Amino acid sequence: MLSLGYPISLVILYLGAIIALAEGLNRLRGTDAEFTRKIVHIGSGNVVLIAWWLELPPWVLIGASFIASIIALISYFLPILPSINSVGRKSLGTFFYALSIGVLTQWFWAIGQPQYLAIGILVMAWGDGMAAIIGQKLGKHSYQVLGVKKSWEGSLTMMGVSFLVTSAILLWVDEPILTVAIVSLIVSIAAMGLEAFSKLGIDNLTVPLGSAVLAFYLIHGLL
Repeated sequence: MLSLGYPISLVILYLGAIIALAEGLNRLRGTDAEFTRKIVHIGSGNVVLIAWWLELPPWVLIGASFIASIIALISYFLPILPSINSVGRKSLGTFFYALSIGVLTQWFWAIGQPQYLAIGILVMAWGDGMAAIIGQKLGKHSYQVLGVKKSWEGSLTMMGVSFLVTSAILLWVDEPILTVAIVSLIVSIAAMGLEAFSKLGIDNLTVPLGSAVLAFYLIHGLL
């Protein structure tokens, strides 16, 4: 336990710094809450890379996921952290996001396959995060799914970033290049489709789980 003190402290400090930055921008400078939420969204997703690098035991991420889920639920009903939950609509996205980390950790980390946890969370963190930013800034061609407005510019950004994230992680673990290209393309298309269905923020659960599980079974089917 004592040997885990340093790496766990690093993770806590990193997450605390991300939330503090977002809250500071939102409260002190009046930065748009949707933008600060994406800072937390993208930044917190990177914690899986830190955990992977530090080789933390799965219970650390599962415990962090549980705590974050509780905080997200409290913030949903009581606006104590506007930089996290203020999206201009009712959304449980932050709760689903935290929950997905715990589920994927239990699913893949415990069997020694952390790359699939990383794929699922980082596709959501970077893909969805950049899709929202690009869609809001440059989105000109809109469509709606279950009453939620989307843009083709944002959706294509989701697909492109998901492809890059999946490719980078699979190449890092030395998968064959052709396999990486095929799997990354399929995963990115699936992630784009899942992200389009975002009622109540459910995409924060379906995208990570769908991307990770699809990548896992495609890799084991193509090898």
